[in-house]
Amino acid sequence: MERGAGDAHSTTVGEKMNDDYRIQELLQRDVYVGDTFVGVITGERFHPRDECVQSLRIKVVPGVAEEYMRKAAECAPLSKELVHSIRPDGAVKLSKSMRELQRRWRNTVRISEELFAPDELLDRAVLDNDGIDIGNVVGMVKIKRTYRGVVVTPHFMVRKKHGIEESFIIPVGQLARTTSRLDEVILRCSLKRLLTLPSFMKLNGEGDESDLTDVE
Repeated sequence: MERGAGDAHSTTVGEKMNDDYRIQELLQRDVYVGDTFVGVITGERFHPRDECVQSLRIKVVPGVAEEYMRKAAECAPLSKELVHSIRPDGAVKLSKSMRELQRRWRNTVRISEELFAPDELLDRAVLDNDGIDIGNVVGMVKIKRTYRGVVVTPHFMVRKKHGIEESFIIPVGQLARTTSRLDEVILRCSLKRLLTLPSFMKLNGEGDESDLTDVE
């Protein structure tokens, strides 16, 4: 898919990118791997900790999404370390191949038909669908090379009320959506319901050997 030259930007064309580039300089730029048009940069996570903002958000071209994702998603992460330089036409050039991008996209979590890298989820507040603030994401659980859960440390009052551990694992299938500015992830169900789900009990060592898919 060919794209014409974009609007003028403040960054010098052909410039090698470094760790000090600003998201404002990259917004709405086309992204290419070689001659392959991958998508358009739409932003990044809003968070004060640098380790939680290692990825840009990119709107992916449908054909690329269908070929290089397990299941096509419109939006996905783009690791900042893959950004190589700005081409003469103003587009962003990546330093790796499409296969590397494919590998990175497989190392993500799907939420509401979007892909999220681990750094985009760490330290997010977790709310159930009743609006109760449960706690924060502190880690990920991978089973057979696929992320199956997020590790959450619940707030003290939540632990006390529900008699739960200092940390527990929430199945990724129960993550309904994210919010950007508030930096939250919202669950599909209430906390009370979550604690009874077979997938939750399985991941937390309380269930049998059935799979991790709940039947509603």
